[in-house]
Amino acid sequence: MFKQRQPASSKNGSVVVTVEGSQMARSLLGSNATSWTKLVMDLYPPGTSVRSLTCSYCNVEQPPRSKHCHDCDKCVLQFDHHCVWLGTCIGLGNHCKFWWYICEETSLCLWTGIMYITYLKANLSSAWWKDAIVILLLVTLSISMIFLLLLLLFHSYLVLTNQTTYELVRRRRIPYLRGVPERVYPFSKGACRNLYEFCCLQSSKYRMEQLPTAQELEEKSRPYTFCDVVTCRCCC
Repeated sequence: MFKQRQPASSKNGSVVVTVEGSQMARSLLGSNATSWTKLVMDLYPPGTSVRSLTCSYCNVEQPPRSKHCHDCDKCVLQFDHHCVWLGTCIGLGNHCKFWWYICEETSLCLWTGIMYITYLKANLSSAWWKDAIVILLLVTLSISMIFLLLLLLFHSYLVLTNQTTYELVRRRRIPYLRGVPERVYPFSKGACRNLYEFCCLQSSKYRMEQLPTAQELEEKSRPYTFCDVVTCRCCC
Protein backbone atom coordinates (compact mmCIF):
# COMPACT_ATOMS: atom_id res chain seq x y z
CA MET A 1 0.00 0.00 0.00
CA PHE A 2 1.21 3.49 -0.57
CA LYS A 3 0.21 6.72 1.07
CA GLN A 4 3.25 8.93 0.54
CA ARG A 5 5.78 8.81 -2.23
CA GLN A 6 9.32 7.72 -1.60
CA PRO A 7 12.53 7.99 -3.66
CA ALA A 8 12.78 5.24 -6.26
CA SER A 9 15.44 3.92 -8.58
CA SER A 10 15.39 2.00 -11.86
CA LYS A 11 16.89 -1.47 -11.99
CA ASN A 12 16.71 -4.26 -14.61
CA GLY A 13 13.75 -2.80 -16.46
CA SER A 14 11.72 -2.42 -13.28
CA VAL A 15 11.50 0.23 -10.62
CA VAL A 16 12.63 -0.61 -7.10
CA VAL A 17 11.07 1.56 -4.40
CA THR A 18 12.90 1.56 -1.08
CA VAL A 19 10.62 1.87 1.94
CA GLU A 20 11.95 3.41 5.14
CA GLY A 21 9.03 2.50 7.36
CA SER A 22 6.39 -0.13 7.83
CA GLN A 23 4.13 1.48 5.22
CA MET A 24 4.77 2.36 1.65
CA ALA A 25 4.40 5.84 0.29
CA ARG A 26 1.43 7.39 -1.34
CA SER A 27 3.60 9.47 -3.64
CA LEU A 28 6.43 11.89 -4.02
CA LEU A 29 5.22 15.16 -2.60
CA GLY A 30 6.29 18.64 -3.59
CA SER A 31 9.39 18.78 -5.76
CA ASN A 32 9.54 14.99 -6.17
CA ALA A 33 6.04 14.71 -7.68
CA THR A 34 7.37 15.12 -11.21
CA SER A 35 9.95 12.40 -10.61
CA TRP A 36 7.28 9.96 -9.45
CA THR A 37 5.13 10.74 -12.49
CA LYS A 38 8.07 10.13 -14.80
CA LEU A 39 8.92 6.84 -13.07
CA VAL A 40 5.35 5.61 -13.41
CA MET A 41 5.03 6.74 -17.03
CA ASP A 42 8.23 4.88 -17.94
CA LEU A 43 6.50 1.65 -16.92
CA TYR A 44 3.77 2.13 -19.53
CA PRO A 45 3.96 2.18 -23.34
CA PRO A 46 4.74 5.58 -24.93
CA GLY A 47 1.69 7.75 -25.50
CA THR A 48 -0.19 6.59 -22.41
CA SER A 49 -2.21 9.40 -20.84
CA VAL A 50 -1.28 10.40 -17.29
CA ARG A 51 -4.90 11.22 -16.63
CA SER A 52 -5.97 7.62 -17.30
CA LEU A 53 -3.44 6.36 -14.73
CA THR A 54 -4.33 8.73 -11.89
CA CYS A 55 -6.40 7.34 -9.03
CA SER A 56 -9.49 9.51 -8.60
CA TYR A 57 -9.50 8.86 -4.84
CA CYS A 58 -5.82 9.18 -3.85
CA ASN A 59 -4.83 11.49 -6.72
CA VAL A 60 -1.80 9.26 -7.33
CA GLU A 61 -0.42 7.98 -10.61
CA GLN A 62 -0.84 4.22 -10.26
CA PRO A 63 1.96 1.89 -11.42
CA PRO A 64 0.97 -1.22 -13.37
CA ARG A 65 -0.80 -3.92 -11.35
CA SER A 66 -1.88 -1.49 -8.62
CA LYS A 67 -5.49 -0.76 -7.65
CA HIS A 68 -7.39 1.39 -5.21
CA CYS A 69 -9.06 -0.58 -2.42
CA HIS A 70 -12.30 1.04 -1.29
CA ASP A 71 -12.33 -0.88 2.00
CA CYS A 72 -8.83 0.25 3.05
CA ASP A 73 -9.06 3.59 1.18
CA LYS A 74 -5.54 3.10 -0.20
CA CYS A 75 -3.88 2.24 -3.47
CA VAL A 76 -2.22 -1.18 -3.24
CA LEU A 77 0.77 -2.36 -5.26
CA GLN A 78 0.16 -5.68 -7.03
CA PHE A 79 -3.36 -5.79 -5.62
CA ASP A 80 -4.70 -9.32 -5.15
CA HIS A 81 -7.87 -8.94 -3.10
CA HIS A 82 -9.28 -7.49 0.10
CA CYS A 83 -9.50 -10.22 2.74
CA VAL A 84 -12.55 -9.71 4.95
CA TRP A 85 -11.31 -12.35 7.43
CA LEU A 86 -8.01 -10.55 8.03
CA GLY A 87 -9.47 -7.07 7.55
CA THR A 88 -6.72 -5.93 5.18
CA CYS A 89 -5.67 -5.98 1.55
CA ILE A 90 -3.47 -8.71 0.12
CA GLY A 91 -0.83 -7.23 -2.16
CA LEU A 92 2.86 -7.10 -2.90
CA GLY A 93 3.93 -6.54 0.70
CA ASN A 94 2.03 -9.40 2.35
CA HIS A 95 1.02 -11.93 -0.33
CA CYS A 96 3.82 -14.28 0.73
CA LYS A 97 2.72 -14.12 4.36
CA PHE A 98 -0.88 -14.74 3.28
CA TRP A 99 0.22 -17.88 1.38
CA TRP A 100 2.01 -19.21 4.46
CA TYR A 101 -1.04 -18.37 6.58
CA ILE A 102 -3.26 -20.50 4.29
CA CYS A 103 -0.65 -23.28 4.36
CA GLU A 104 -0.56 -23.28 8.16
CA GLU A 105 -4.36 -23.27 8.42
CA THR A 106 -4.58 -26.21 6.00
CA SER A 107 -1.96 -28.14 7.97
CA LEU A 108 -3.78 -27.40 11.23
CA CYS A 109 -7.07 -28.68 9.81
CA LEU A 110 -5.35 -31.83 8.54
CA TRP A 111 -3.68 -32.48 11.91
CA THR A 112 -6.93 -31.91 13.82
CA GLY A 113 -8.82 -34.20 11.44
CA ILE A 114 -6.28 -36.98 12.00
CA MET A 115 -6.76 -36.60 15.77
CA TYR A 116 -10.58 -36.84 15.41
CA ILE A 117 -10.31 -39.95 13.22
CA THR A 118 -7.87 -41.56 15.67
CA TYR A 119 -10.29 -40.88 18.53
CA LEU A 120 -13.24 -42.37 16.63
CA LYS A 121 -11.25 -45.49 15.73
CA ALA A 122 -10.38 -45.98 19.38
CA ASN A 123 -14.06 -45.79 20.36
CA LEU A 124 -15.72 -47.89 17.67
CA SER A 125 -17.37 -50.14 20.26
CA SER A 126 -19.33 -47.29 21.83
CA ALA A 127 -22.67 -46.06 20.50
CA TRP A 128 -22.30 -43.62 17.58
CA TRP A 129 -24.62 -41.03 19.12
CA LYS A 130 -22.21 -40.59 22.03
CA ASP A 131 -19.65 -39.23 19.59
CA ALA A 132 -22.15 -37.23 17.54
CA ILE A 133 -20.45 -33.93 18.36
CA VAL A 134 -17.05 -35.27 17.28
CA ILE A 135 -18.55 -36.58 14.02
CA LEU A 136 -20.24 -33.23 13.37
CA LEU A 137 -16.96 -31.40 14.03
CA LEU A 138 -15.11 -33.79 11.71
CA VAL A 139 -17.58 -33.13 8.88
CA THR A 140 -17.30 -29.37 9.38
CA LEU A 141 -13.53 -29.63 9.54
CA SER A 142 -13.42 -31.67 6.33
CA ILE A 143 -15.42 -29.02 4.46
CA SER A 144 -13.12 -26.29 5.78
CA MET A 145 -10.01 -28.29 4.85
CA ILE A 146 -11.24 -28.82 1.28
CA PHE A 147 -11.90 -25.08 0.93
CA LEU A 148 -8.47 -24.18 2.35
CA LEU A 149 -6.69 -26.75 0.20
CA LEU A 150 -8.33 -25.42 -2.97
CA LEU A 151 -7.46 -21.86 -1.92
CA LEU A 152 -3.84 -22.91 -1.29
CA LEU A 153 -3.59 -24.58 -4.69
CA PHE A 154 -5.16 -21.56 -6.37
CA HIS A 155 -2.70 -19.10 -4.83
CA SER A 156 0.19 -21.46 -5.56
CA TYR A 157 -0.86 -21.33 -9.22
CA LEU A 158 -0.94 -17.53 -9.05
CA VAL A 159 2.55 -17.44 -7.54
CA LEU A 160 4.07 -19.75 -10.16
CA THR A 161 2.56 -17.71 -13.01
CA ASN A 162 3.10 -14.29 -11.37
CA GLN A 163 -0.57 -13.33 -11.44
CA THR A 164 -3.01 -11.89 -8.93
CA THR A 165 -6.61 -12.80 -8.21
CA TYR A 166 -7.75 -9.40 -9.48
CA GLU A 167 -5.84 -9.81 -12.76
CA LEU A 168 -7.22 -13.31 -13.30
CA VAL A 169 -10.85 -12.47 -12.53
CA ARG A 170 -10.99 -9.00 -14.14
CA ARG A 171 -8.59 -9.68 -17.00
CA ARG A 172 -10.89 -8.26 -19.67
CA ARG A 173 -11.58 -5.09 -17.68
CA ILE A 174 -7.93 -4.16 -17.09
CA PRO A 175 -6.83 -1.98 -20.05
CA TYR A 176 -3.27 -3.33 -20.41
CA LEU A 177 -4.46 -6.98 -20.28
CA ARG A 178 -7.34 -6.83 -22.75
CA GLY A 179 -5.23 -7.64 -25.79
CA VAL A 180 -3.24 -10.41 -24.10
CA PRO A 181 -4.27 -14.00 -25.00
CA GLU A 182 -5.87 -16.04 -22.22
CA ARG A 183 -3.03 -18.54 -21.73
CA VAL A 184 -0.27 -15.92 -21.80
CA TYR A 185 1.05 -14.64 -18.48
CA PRO A 186 2.55 -11.23 -19.30
CA PHE A 187 4.44 -10.73 -16.02
CA SER A 188 5.76 -14.27 -15.64
CA LYS A 189 9.54 -14.69 -15.63
CA GLY A 190 9.45 -18.47 -15.36
CA ALA A 191 8.22 -20.56 -12.44
CA CYS A 192 11.58 -20.62 -10.63
CA ARG A 193 12.17 -16.86 -10.90
CA ASN A 194 8.57 -16.11 -9.94
CA LEU A 195 8.91 -18.28 -6.86
CA TYR A 196 12.23 -16.68 -5.91
CA GLU A 197 10.90 -13.14 -6.19
CA PHE A 198 7.76 -14.08 -4.28
CA CYS A 199 9.61 -15.68 -1.34
CA CYS A 200 13.11 -14.24 -1.18
CA LEU A 201 13.04 -10.57 -2.14
CA GLN A 202 13.63 -8.16 0.74
CA SER A 203 10.44 -6.81 2.29
CA SER A 204 11.92 -3.28 2.36
CA LYS A 205 12.00 -3.13 -1.45
CA TYR A 206 8.93 -3.05 -3.65
CA ARG A 207 9.34 -3.89 -7.33
CA MET A 208 7.07 -2.07 -9.77
CA GLU A 209 7.02 -4.14 -12.94
CA GLN A 210 7.13 -2.64 -16.39
CA LEU A 211 4.49 -3.65 -18.90
CA PRO A 212 5.90 -6.19 -21.37
CA THR A 213 6.51 -5.06 -24.93
CA ALA A 214 4.69 -6.51 -27.94
CA GLN A 215 7.81 -8.52 -28.79
CA GLU A 216 7.95 -10.02 -25.28
CA LEU A 217 4.24 -10.92 -25.42
CA GLU A 218 4.76 -12.59 -28.80
CA GLU A 219 7.63 -14.61 -27.35
CA LYS A 220 5.53 -15.67 -24.35
CA SER A 221 2.64 -16.73 -26.62
CA ARG A 222 4.89 -18.94 -28.76
CA PRO A 223 3.89 -22.64 -28.43
CA TYR A 224 6.28 -24.89 -26.54
CA THR A 225 8.58 -27.13 -28.56
CA PHE A 226 10.62 -30.15 -27.52
CA CYS A 227 13.71 -27.93 -27.16
CA ASP A 228 11.76 -25.58 -24.89
CA VAL A 229 10.82 -28.50 -22.64
CA VAL A 230 14.44 -29.74 -22.51
CA THR A 231 15.76 -26.27 -21.69
CA CYS A 232 12.98 -25.72 -19.09
CA ARG A 233 11.58 -22.64 -20.79
CA CYS A 234 8.58 -22.68 -18.45
CA CYS A 235 10.85 -22.51 -15.40
CA CYS A 236 13.56 -20.04 -16.43
